[in-house]
Amino acid sequence: MEVKVLKIDGTESGKTVVLDDKVFGITPNDHAIYLDVVQYLANQRQGTAKTKDRSEVAYSTKKLGRQKGGGGARHGSLKAGIFVGGGNIHGPKPRDYRHKLNKKLKQLARFSALSYKAQDNAIKVVEPFTMDAPKTKELMGILNAIKAGDRKVLFVLPENSANIYLSSRNLPEVKVITVDEINTYNIMNAYSVVFVDGVQDVLASRVNS
Repeated sequence: MEVKVLKIDGTESGKTVVLDDKVFGITPNDHAIYLDVVQYLANQRQGTAKTKDRSEVAYSTKKLGRQKGGGGARHGSLKAGIFVGGGNIHGPKPRDYRHKLNKKLKQLARFSALSYKAQDNAIKVVEPFTMDAPKTKELMGILNAIKAGDRKVLFVLPENSANIYLSSRNLPEVKVITVDEINTYNIMNAYSVVFVDGVQDVLASRVNS
C-alpha cells in the first residue's frame, strides 16, 4: 500500500512511501486486539483500593450481652460488619492487576490495529520536521493543514522530540508518542494515525522480531 508523504503545510511533497503488507495489510485478528487492550487497561490500574475488615477497625471487643437468653443474636463484638462503624465485609484488598501476554500475540494485535487504520485510509505520513520551541498553536496548525486535527489523533515520532511533545499537552485530542511507545490501545483509540516519515520503516523492521 502506497501513501503520499505530506509537507507540514498540507501540500504533497512528491514522495510516496510503501506500507509493508506484513504490518499494514494483514487480516486483523479481533481477539488479539481485545486481549492486548484488556491487558493495557489492566496494567494502568493502581490496585490500591482497601477497606478495613473487623480485625482492623478501632472498636471495643467487649461482648455485648450474654450468650443465651437475650432473645437475639449472639453478638461478640461491635466490630462485626452488621453494625454501624464495624468492619467491611468482603471489601477490596490491594492487588496487582497486571498480567502478561505472549510477545507474538501483542505484535499480532498491534499489526491488526494498524491494518484496520490502513483499510480506513486513516494513516497519514508527514515529512520530518522540528520545532524550535513548544508552540501548541503551531502543532495544531500542522494537524489542521494535513486534515488530521478535527478528531482524536495519534502522532508517532521516530525518536523523542521534547518540543513537539510539549506542544501537544494542551490538546486533549492529540497524543504524541515515539514509535517505541506505540501500542494497540492508542492505535484503536485514535481516529487517525500520523507518522513522521521513517516510523513505518521501523515498524516493518520489527516483523518476526
